Amino acid sequence: MKIGFIGLGNVGSKLANSLLKNGVDLTVRDINIDKTNLFKKMGASVAKSSKELASKVDIIITCLPSISACSKVMESKDGVIKGITKNKIWLEMSTTDEKEVKRIGKIIEKKNCIALDAPVSGGCHRADTGNISIFVGGKRLGFNKVFPFLSYMGNKIIYTGKLGTASILKVITNYLATTNLVSLGEALIVAKKSNINLKKTYQAIKISSGNSFVHETESQVILNGSYNINFTMDLVLKDISLFNDLGKKFNIPLDISPKLIKIFKNGKKRYGSRAWSSMIVKRLEDDCKINLRAKGFPKELIDKTNKIKGVEIK
Repeated sequence: MKIGFIGLGNVGSKLANSLLKNGVDLTVRDINIDKTNLFKKMGASVAKSSKELASKVDIIITCLPSISACSKVMESKDGVIKGITKNKIWLEMSTTDEKEVKRIGKIIEKKNCIALDAPVSGGCHRADTGNISIFVGGKRLGFNKVFPFLSYMGNKIIYTGKLGTASILKVITNYLATTNLVSLGEALIVAKKSNINLKKTYQAIKISSGNSFVHETESQVILNGSYNINFTMDLVLKDISLFNDLGKKFNIPLDISPKLIKIFKNGKKRYGSRAWSSMIVKRLEDDCKINLRAKGFPKELIDKTNKIKGVEIK
């Protein structure tokens, strides 16, 4: 089967590269010509438009930074919908609004094609090695067809049910990660103010009931001072706002979610929309006139595990 990949950003480029490394017949599309030229050198074909890409492949993957970008790629005059034909599959790997993925999904299904949402979780360092987790919603038949390719890009893959359910779960997990990040910042500041060695603090949290995936990853680049988590303020705001919208939809009196949005709006104002999301901790560092630096922590996260064969988690 031929695969088309639209969106070669921080995550998308790594997912697409995993497909290439496994010998997939790949066609790519991105507004950044330098990125498409790089993939061309590695053996991928390059489409001049999303319409052209959709017409030439069997599976169209989109991995884009915003809801509006997804809609434009799908619905413009040179978009995917204009080029997609019967029996093809659209695999939406962006983190997006479940209402939007279902809206576009209906258009795709009217063309006798299958729509799936398949956001990823686990960080760019795991996307780089093909060890990221993938949630997939939509028809089980479609999931079965794309699974071999999902197994190249990820290692823990879960079928979540109807179209849109994967997007909801991704927003939920990103909300939880963001909550954890903010609380970790406060915890590290308290440790610093208490004159506790921050390397010891990191290890103590790691072996305790307070440990988490976010601590084991993001705390390291915070303590290094690079804050380089390959995820930005604007993307966090998008994700936690989608979670907050779900709370409003179901009339849930959320306490933490509105506060998180306020915190990240402040972080975006201070450091810019494209600042690394872990710089949210820098707010407290700046306000307290201290830093959270410690020796022995990396500037960037690297997944040191070998590629693990993708399996379905049931």
